[in-house]
Amino acid sequence: MTTNTRVQHTRAHLIVTGRVQGVFFRVETQRAASQFGVHGWVRNKRDGTVEAIVEGPELDVIALINWCRKGPPRAHVERVDVTWGDYQGEFDHFDIRY
Repeated sequence: MTTNTRVQHTRAHLIVTGRVQGVFFRVETQRAASQFGVHGWVRNKRDGTVEAIVEGPELDVIALINWCRKGPPRAHVERVDVTWGDYQGEFDHFDIRY
């Protein structure tokens, strides 16, 4: 007997607030995304926050979100706002955008 286990894919839009610029947040987020196997992009915003779009298997997207709640060692994350969306499958890697 086999079970049909289907992996649910999702999309999340993140806004990370705190001391998150100038602390290698984008590079380390890209590295973490590679570890978790998710795709999308990350960028600094003019208001001092970091924004990301993340797509992939739901549990892996959640893992990256949880990583973002702490960030790299020099970061001080105050908040991660998450807006969930429908998986679009538009990315095949994870980029740093400028």
